[in-house]
Amino acid sequence: MAGAGLRVAIIGAGIGGLSLALALRERGLAAEVFEQASELTEIGAAIALSANATREYVRLGLLDELAEVSTVPTQLIYRHWRDGGRVAAHPIGDGDWYRKRFGAPYFGVHRADLQRILSAAFGVVDLHLGCRLVDLVERDDGVGLEFANGRADHADLVVGADGVRSTVRRWVTGTDDAVYSGTSAFRGLVPVENLPSLPDPRAMQFWMGSDAHLLHYAIGGGTEMVNFLAVVEAPRIWPHDGTVAGVQEDVPVATFRGWHPAVTEMVKAASSPVRWGLFIVRPLLRWYRGRVVILGDAAHGMLPHHGQGANTSVEDAFALAGLLVGARPDDLDPVFARYQALRRARTRAIQHSSRVTSSLLHLPEGPAARMRNAKVANVADDFGWIHEYDVQEALRKAGHVPVELAGSRR
Repeated sequence: MAGAGLRVAIIGAGIGGLSLALALRERGLAAEVFEQASELTEIGAAIALSANATREYVRLGLLDELAEVSTVPTQLIYRHWRDGGRVAAHPIGDGDWYRKRFGAPYFGVHRADLQRILSAAFGVVDLHLGCRLVDLVERDDGVGLEFANGRADHADLVVGADGVRSTVRRWVTGTDDAVYSGTSAFRGLVPVENLPSLPDPRAMQFWMGSDAHLLHYAIGGGTEMVNFLAVVEAPRIWPHDGTVAGVQEDVPVATFRGWHPAVTEMVKAASSPVRWGLFIVRPLLRWYRGRVVILGDAAHGMLPHHGQGANTSVEDAFALAGLLVGARPDDLDPVFARYQALRRARTRAIQHSSRVTSSLLHLPEGPAARMRNAKVANVADDFGWIHEYDVQEALRKAGHVPVELAGSRR
């Protein structure tokens, strides 16, 4: 196949990087993946995979493996922070509503399980662990890669899938474009049996309060664990170098004192005195420089309130793979320009909407909160555009040949 001789180096073996490696392989293109961690242990507890990503995994034939380790939420429920009253509810798994509406499943899955499935599908031969990128060097015949362990490599093109604090993005833009959002989070995994006050444990639920909210959903094939993310409007300035910082053990529980018992039980049971700073990537003018391009959180890191960080990374991966078919090493600029044009507006819209949603979830009691409550009653219609997106259809509409894989197992 034309373009099969491209030497592609992917920096980062997270969801976006591994998805790109698999998408390239389906297109007849080979890639090597370089990961700074010495073993594949994803930071963070869980991920919600929506149809705009799972439809691509179905095409890859990974549906059975994913379904085995995932939970399909019964409903999406919005609740009052203190009394737990239902503000709005929408079906997901009930009646197979979500799959019928969007054509692919919605899964709650542990990040480690998803990463294990993707890495097993990719294999170990071209996956290099313990390789922290320290520099990229432009050459006439490609890009040189230098790693902290002394390894040096060379590629025709480099893809940065290395997260919101991306080393590759800093090389592309010349600066660190990650910005602290003014919000942080506590997160954890709790056995359902430790949550006696929790209503509807198999539902995905938002508990909304003044200056804070908590989202949770079940994960794992046995639905015995609940993953939660508790977000607060603090600290005003992030004083730490990294995105994670320790806190006093009583801080998470004290932050949600007075909330419904289901919330306080969840936060207390997690026993995780760690605060996660929530960072975004400011809208970028360019996603590429020379033979180097970025995707996922490196390109458009966003707040997690639509659950789309990983899902849009998967979209990026399959879009870029489709556009690289037939590409020549010495003529990548128009390919990267088409990729940016196909992806930037959509990801900016989701990124913006996620930030607006953060403010809406944190409204105090009053008229604005009542207007918000009326709006979440229509969330399935308002945000259906996110979930119904099909990368292959987008490629087709843009004049590129989509891939129709024979490996889909439904």
